[in-house]
Amino acid sequence: MPKGYWIVHVDVTDPDNYPKYVALDTPVLEQYGGVFHVRGGQNEGPEGPVRSRHVVIEFESYARALECYHSDAYQEAAKLRQAYSDSEIVIAEGV
Repeated sequence: MPKGYWIVHVDVTDPDNYPKYVALDTPVLEQYGGVFHVRGGQNEGPEGPVRSRHVVIEFESYARALECYHSDAYQEAAKLRQAYSDSEIVIAEGV
């Protein structure tokens, strides 16, 4: 079964409060077996504009990645992400 991935692109707009999101989302992602492969760090957009922060999280399956995103616990955390950043999440099936 192919793995599932969250690919997240973020511009933090409220750096004082954004850690509240990270503190709330991390336990939820861990509960669903999410493993961080990218969480911030240096990046370059050689072919166009990109957001300032990128995150890649691996799950055991695409279904598990979707389950995590749609969980009540993550949706509560997502409210904070949306309040403290401009961001988008892509949930993709791996190969």
